[in-house]
Amino acid sequence: MELAELLNKKHDEARQGEAFKAIGTPLLDGKKFYIESYGCAMNFSDSEVVASILQENDFSATPDFEAADLILINTCSIREKAEQTIRKRLTEFRKIKRTRPGMLIGVLGCMAERLKAQLLEQEKLVDLVIGPDAYRSLPALIKEASGGQKGVNVLLSRDETYGDIAPVRLNSNGITAFVSITRGCNNMCSFCVVPFTRGRERSRSANSIIEEIKSLVTEGYKEITLLGQNVDSYHWVNETGNETVTFANLLEQAALVSPDLRVRFSTSHPKDITDDVLYTMAKYENICKCIHLPVQSGNTRVLQLMNRTYSREWYLAKVDRIREILPNCGLTSDMIAGFCTETEEEHQDTLTLMDYCCFDMSYMYFYSERPGTLAARRFKDDISLEDKKRRLQEIVDKQGELSTKSNLNDIGKTFKILIETRSKRNANDWTGRTSQNKITVFPKSNENQQPGDYVWVKIHDCTRATLLGTIVDHP
Repeated sequence: MELAELLNKKHDEARQGEAFKAIGTPLLDGKKFYIESYGCAMNFSDSEVVASILQENDFSATPDFEAADLILINTCSIREKAEQTIRKRLTEFRKIKRTRPGMLIGVLGCMAERLKAQLLEQEKLVDLVIGPDAYRSLPALIKEASGGQKGVNVLLSRDETYGDIAPVRLNSNGITAFVSITRGCNNMCSFCVVPFTRGRERSRSANSIIEEIKSLVTEGYKEITLLGQNVDSYHWVNETGNETVTFANLLEQAALVSPDLRVRFSTSHPKDITDDVLYTMAKYENICKCIHLPVQSGNTRVLQLMNRTYSREWYLAKVDRIREILPNCGLTSDMIAGFCTETEEEHQDTLTLMDYCCFDMSYMYFYSERPGTLAARRFKDDISLEDKKRRLQEIVDKQGELSTKSNLNDIGKTFKILIETRSKRNANDWTGRTSQNKITVFPKSNENQQPGDYVWVKIHDCTRATLLGTIVDHP
């Protein structure tokens, strides 16, 4: 696998197009649904909510789309490549539908909201179009589409959080789970389509979040990731207005559910990582010491064009503060190469910022103009594809150096690892992650070990993407 593939995992390439597996016994008289998901972790989390709604309405999951009565694709509009892949997939589904006229095909999520007219009327690829805030209306829309009408609901909501719906964790390993805490985004970064496809930011009830976490612990889960477009800006006020919960408060409540439960979170906006959050992370051993802090560019002028609301100097000061309060904290980031009008000197600023911050890992892309964004309306996409790809490769090469350096620094250290699964390459090895979110591979040491156990692992070697170690006694 190329280094760029190893490092470019924000949209986990191994999960793109992943279909839900059936669980339990299919209903004999019920209809079958098939969901295929693309994009970020929020999309996969949303698919679990949709599965729950469908199961409550007498549908059961199938991994075989040819046997399904309802095919749904949960979509992403962040990158053009994703939209092309989804269109191709819809065309394949339409061929199956010709042999099964009663089959319904629907598009969920971000692409549904943005391209509803094209998908329904121009290309006639789908029967249903459901936006991220309209999943509760899915049963009624299915009924409409079954009667020959097009089922459409892409209205964005100011209050929908699906907080009362227990997700169906159809593809889980039983050890780790995502818990959504916010929806939408208020940041309006000029390159990003999310505020237009997922709406304004709103925070889910803290009570419902903690109840979901407690339920997961009861079911045997050992790690949860608090999830949102911007988790750190979480802010919930109860109905009577006498209780306010910030992200730092929520993080503490989650950590207190069980000392054996690991707590992670993603994704952060630099402006919202407050000292309160950092001190809460430092206070609790079971809050993992890793922060994903997207920078996007190392140049202040480009950051202003991106509407990121901070300067290079401000970002570097924030990194310094994280290192001060959490000396052993892992730090990862996002970078965009070739944004509108970026010069060679400004590109070099990104590389020097990376050197200063020593990111453990980064998600790296070249700029791809998305219709409807502020950048598409205001700026000319004037960097050639050749230059974008070259600059991206330089960023990838730089991150490769930093990842290798970071992993080499861990050789000789001992980490507490949560066993997650068997290694794909060797059935005699386990894989898990450090608190800093580094993938670690190590041999099994006895037959009693199983996923969900904590072990201490001493690191003796590494690759650019993985730590290699051996289980040892508690240090």
